[in-house]
Amino acid sequence: MKRSPIVGLVTAVAWMLASLAAHAAHSPNDAKGLWLSADKAAVIEFKDCSDPAGALCATIVWDKDAGTPLDTCGLMIAKLRKYEDEAWRDGWVHDPRTKKNYKATVRVNKDTLSLRAYIGAEILGETEEMSRVATLPAGCKAH
Repeated sequence: MKRSPIVGLVTAVAWMLASLAAHAAHSPNDAKGLWLSADKAAVIEFKDCSDPAGALCATIVWDKDAGTPLDTCGLMIAKLRKYEDEAWRDGWVHDPRTKKNYKATVRVNKDTLSLRAYIGAEILGETEEMSRVATLPAGCKAH
């Protein structure tokens, strides 16, 4: 059975439109909001930085250890300066557990935020996947 050239054209156009729709679904604003850490010990808020304008900052807004000496509420843990190739880049992330800073990249796929921390090349890093949350548990005091 011979396939019609129209079927091939329709298939190609459908594939191209699906590809464009998937590409268009990502924006710099996707990372903004509240994210629960992989270990469920903290909620991090990603939002616009006040300085520099156009950058993305992340602050711990809920910590399971709130009110104890291990409390990290209000700690800024990331600043990423530019959005490029569907990821926030050119910045740093701070690990409050080890008190070390790393280079960082942030990507979002639907309700999953992937924060990749690395030294040197991104391929050599580690990724933490966070899930989006709508509300904060009680615990941190307002800062």
